[in-house]
Amino acid sequence: MRITCIGVGNMGGAVARRLAGGEFDVTVQDPSADAMERCVTAGAVAADSLPSAVANADLVLTSLPTPELVVSTVSAVLDKVGPDTVVMDISTIDPQTARAVADRCAEADVPFVACPLGKTPAHAEKGTIPLFVGGDVKALVRIKPVLDWMGEKTYHFDTVEAATTFKLVSNFVGMANVAVLAEGLAIANRAGIDDAAFAEALADTGAASFQSDLRLPWMIDCDWTSRFGVDLAAKDVRLAVGSAAVWKVPTPVGSAALAQLMSAATEGWGGQDVVAMAKLVDAERREVTSGTGDGERQG
Repeated sequence: MRITCIGVGNMGGAVARRLAGGEFDVTVQDPSADAMERCVTAGAVAADSLPSAVANADLVLTSLPTPELVVSTVSAVLDKVGPDTVVMDISTIDPQTARAVADRCAEADVPFVACPLGKTPAHAEKGTIPLFVGGDVKALVRIKPVLDWMGEKTYHFDTVEAATTFKLVSNFVGMANVAVLAEGLAIANRAGIDDAAFAEALADTGAASFQSDLRLPWMIDCDWTSRFGVDLAAKDVRLAVGSAAVWKVPTPVGSAALAQLMSAATEGWGGQDVVAMAKLVDAERREVTSGTGDGERQG
């Protein structure tokens, strides 16, 4: 199967490299030459333009940072492909945008699938991510070998709205978890609890979570290296809060997490991992600038 990956940043690049390691012919296209080169090293082929990238593709996979870019990119693709090509978006977008893109594809007689992803780029590169899919049923059957190689489990949500909403909810809950985890660590420190003791004991309680397993060590090490950046997380949580508002669902806790993310971005930490929220509640961690995990707390 010939697959074109448009947008090969952190997550898109990890997926492209994973696919290039399988029995697929993978072409990549991205404004960043360095991002494409990392995929070429894994076995992909770089394209110098969108038309050349999607020519003869069986599957066009988009991974882009904003809903607006998803709309404009898929729109640009549609007059260059036909019904034999499946368009699949793995970006994190709102359900309203997903429906608009699906309708635009339907008008062009091109099958569309929404397939947002769970976990991190590191998991994606190993093929250990969950996939949340919705969209054209016949297209899903055609691309099943791709989905099976991309991740370890596929969750079917029927519609593109349901699939994209679930991903927003997942990030919404996860980022609220990170925000309160940062506050909990700061409180524990003030009580004189050692970081290592806090992490070990927390793992044996009901407060343990994927985020505490994954991100608490980075938070403790003051490792702000971006795996999931503040700006992207703020975008995702903002979309979740916005969709909730459309459906008249109150989100006071999630909105507070969004406020913390926005505060971190205002501080200039938008490109750092979401664990940077810890610096908002702990002045000592704020002074540590390490982005490689080797920083030591000052004070």
